[in-house]
Amino acid sequence: MCGFQGIDCFTMSILSKQSVINAVERILDNYLEMNNHRKTLERYTILRAIYSISGHFTLEELNDKLQNEMNFHVSRATMYNTLNLFMELRLVIRHRFQGTTKYEACYDNTSHCHQICTMCGRVDEVKSPEISMAVENMRTKRFRKDGFTLYVYGVCSSCQAKITKRRKQNGINKTKQ
Repeated sequence: MCGFQGIDCFTMSILSKQSVINAVERILDNYLEMNNHRKTLERYTILRAIYSISGHFTLEELNDKLQNEMNFHVSRATMYNTLNLFMELRLVIRHRFQGTTKYEACYDNTSHCHQICTMCGRVDEVKSPEISMAVENMRTKRFRKDGFTLYVYGVCSSCQAKITKRRKQNGINKTKQ
């Protein structure tokens, strides 16, 4: 239980996710109306698909979700153009990790850190209140901050274990020779 009038955490999570989707749809509505653009089914379906994915996703993963889970087929050009629109509206952010382009919904998750393994390419999000406070308190000249993304590169524990195991095996093999 979350302690919110008898609603369990799973239900609370769904309600929260739906309120985020409603908010981003309103942002898209307002933009399209103000700029005399069409409100297309493709734009809204892609937006809902993006906001139903937790974490980072590739264009291929988004396409798979649309086709396999939502039974919605869209051209690659439409996906690229729609993602570019969403990036302009700051509803989606693009990352370039280790030669791979990934995207993520960012309406409710604008400022955060990523730790990226330089060996396997694994990306994990890291919450750091200290870094957030440092950026918030950082003085900037003629610039208004509204979010940040930090990339920390290194070697994850799985890859470290593999390296250690390989070193031990090589050490044993050298002593036998």
